[in-house]
Amino acid sequence: MSSQYQESVDFYSQLFDELFPILRSITGPGLRQSYDIFNRYIPLEINSIKTGEKIFDWQVPQEWHCTEAYLEAPDGERVADMHRLNLEVVNYSETVDKTLNLDELQNHLYSLPEQPTAIPYVTSYYKRRWGFCIAQAERDKLSQGSYKAVIKSKFVDGQLDIAQSVLQGESKQEVLLSSYLCHPSMANNELSGPLVLLGLYHRIKKWKNRRYTYRFALHPETIGSLGLLHLEHKNFAKNMVAGLVINCVGGKQEELTFKHSRNDSGLLDKLLYHLNDHGHDHRNIAFSPLSGSDERQYNSPGFQLPVCCVSRSFHDGYSQYHTSLDDKEYMGIEPLLDSIDKLERIFLEMEQTAVFENQYPYGEPQLGDRGLYPTLSFFSEERKKQVDELNQIKMLLSYGDGEHDTIDIAKKLGVSVGDMATAIEKLEEQGLLKMVES
Repeated sequence: MSSQYQESVDFYSQLFDELFPILRSITGPGLRQSYDIFNRYIPLEINSIKTGEKIFDWQVPQEWHCTEAYLEAPDGERVADMHRLNLEVVNYSETVDKTLNLDELQNHLYSLPEQPTAIPYVTSYYKRRWGFCIAQAERDKLSQGSYKAVIKSKFVDGQLDIAQSVLQGESKQEVLLSSYLCHPSMANNELSGPLVLLGLYHRIKKWKNRRYTYRFALHPETIGSLGLLHLEHKNFAKNMVAGLVINCVGGKQEELTFKHSRNDSGLLDKLLYHLNDHGHDHRNIAFSPLSGSDERQYNSPGFQLPVCCVSRSFHDGYSQYHTSLDDKEYMGIEPLLDSIDKLERIFLEMEQTAVFENQYPYGEPQLGDRGLYPTLSFFSEERKKQVDELNQIKMLLSYGDGEHDTIDIAKKLGVSVGDMATAIEKLEEQGLLKMVES
């Protein structure tokens, strides 16, 4: 495995293969091992919150350390074995070493009758129990007799670990890009988001200029986003202009689906609607707390942060979700690279989405002296481009009043906000426009 980041199918395929077998959970060594792997390619700062510490209405649980888990049938065959597939043990199972008959065992088995070949993903983070997950087809074959159940696990005081990396921009105003790490061996639901986040980090890092500061966050789902809010909520309240939770961005669907923020009034919310009129084919759906991911925490009534969620497959649902069928073949590597492309295009447009103030608001500024006014009246294609740019400059100056954002202005011109990038850059360079930082 290369120690240098590469945006290629081979690189992402190998990185996936290294991450996939790790027994991850919301705390513990598997999570930290995964952070260490990502840290080779993105500089991560790890913040930790100790076991037992209150996070709003939640409490950081003890870490779960599990080294062995298997279920042995009467004939000695292993019905479940976490070393074969780590989904086969209920995540956060307590320790057990006992012999049971089949009737006693049934209460500790989990399967999906409607998907007889799939092994389900089951957790019990906040209530002590133990169990095994098997395919319904295998469960139906179990015979009477004595079964040996062994789980070697322990709960220890430790911490909740949250990983972050920040690319500073010209402004303190901040865009949050986050994904979760906490599921064991699942592909689309677990690894697609962090892998796309990694790609976006390297794309955005290469930009010549960044208007906004970009914060990249990896953490366990729910308790991790609450932990990030515990650490950063004052900063977010002051500086966040947009956020995006990235998950389930692999799979067969062609286009991305964006679940909007609760108030549907942030710059990213507005931009996503705007871009549908300018060649972007993503789908927009309304916020709901009934399903989803970490956007529910950011959009809770006490925070109401402008955080959206993007997926390729989650919002429509897919039968492989939370099962062993959510594998590399289903996820695919090419859809991840396509997601990186599509999301970068959106954030390049986001870079031009802002509220500006005209620094010379009394009358029209003298554009000719600043090289911003065409000097030749002869009609040509070049002249047309100059006139189009001049119209953008005039509109930006006229509506650069600290109230209209650039999407409002682009709509008046019938162009995409990204089409005005050159005009905005020139006006900023000449000191005619200044971004308003609320």
